[in-house]
Amino acid sequence: MVDVRRVTLPGVGVLHSITTTEGAEIAVVAHRTGSSDLVSRPAGARDDDEAITVRLDEDEARTVAELLGGTRIVESIAELDELPGVPIDWVTIEADDAIAGRTIGDLPAASGVVLVAVVRDDHAHPSPPADFVLLAGDTLVAVGPTDGIEVVFRAVREGAGGDTEA
Repeated sequence: MVDVRRVTLPGVGVLHSITTTEGAEIAVVAHRTGSSDLVSRPAGARDDDEAITVRLDEDEARTVAELLGGTRIVESIAELDELPGVPIDWVTIEADDAIAGRTIGDLPAASGVVLVAVVRDDHAHPSPPADFVLLAGDTLVAVGPTDGIEVVFRAVREGAGGDTEA
């Protein structure tokens, strides 16, 4: 397991850093403003002059996170499906589904069900927030009890409580 160092930077935000097995340091400074700095220092570097810093806005940071970790969700769905005791299922949003064009927050909460990702085109959006708008063609990935997942997926098609107006 990789150790993550967390440092609060008063008035700035939070720094998270790791050291790779090769000795390089990689850090992310999450600014209170929403931007992030991606910092890389090669193995053996002795001072900050050798560090490379890239400033990312919120969308760019989210995209880099998806490239680094989000794609693992898509690649791992089949493997997770085989884990005993961890029901996982997904549904593709159709244009005439009650949830199409609406937010995840419009779906009913079902005990023990977690919506772990939305896959749109070739991009995974891990842990999507309640205001994430679902579009036709998106794939919604859920983990939890089978009966709870069925409740959520029924609401995807028919709306909350079975009405088509959700």
